[in-house]
Amino acid sequence: MTAMEFSYRLDQMSPSLKPFALKLTRDNEDANDLLQETMLKAFTNREKFTDGTNLKAWLYTIMKNTFITNYQRMVRRNTFIDTTDNLHYINSTGSTIQNLAYNNFTMEDIESALEVLQDTYKRPFLMHFRGFKYHEIAEKLAIPIGTVKNRIHIARKELKAHLKTYAYKN
Repeated sequence: MTAMEFSYRLDQMSPSLKPFALKLTRDNEDANDLLQETMLKAFTNREKFTDGTNLKAWLYTIMKNTFITNYQRMVRRNTFIDTTDNLHYINSTGSTIQNLAYNNFTMEDIESALEVLQDTYKRPFLMHFRGFKYHEIAEKLAIPIGTVKNRIHIARKELKAHLKTYAYKN
């Protein structure tokens, strides 16, 4: 196949490769760059393509491998090695300092919600929270295991109602 014929076939395949590039990159500009780089690699390596085989599959493979190579290069570029004695690998883009004020407010809300609970429900719940098994709680409080489970369930339900501002939302 001549260079002109190969170029024509590449041009015909270009529109069907664009959605795959978008799926990989999730960005229109990056997808265009990936598509262009794929076409350039395919054209410069046209002698490696075996005539009569699936050109589209060959192009998809080139695109996928190019994307992976570019991604790995980007990750390596954003990671540097600390050469101090402890030799940590540090990702330079992820360095943040967390303010603990939000956690303090949350803990205060949890503690106040626990204070509102009746002692009948609070004691089994806190014991379970601290790692006691149901049967251990039942023995310690001298109540049936079913009652323990029920009281823990009610405590969870009441706490959930008091702490609904922290509910996970999709």
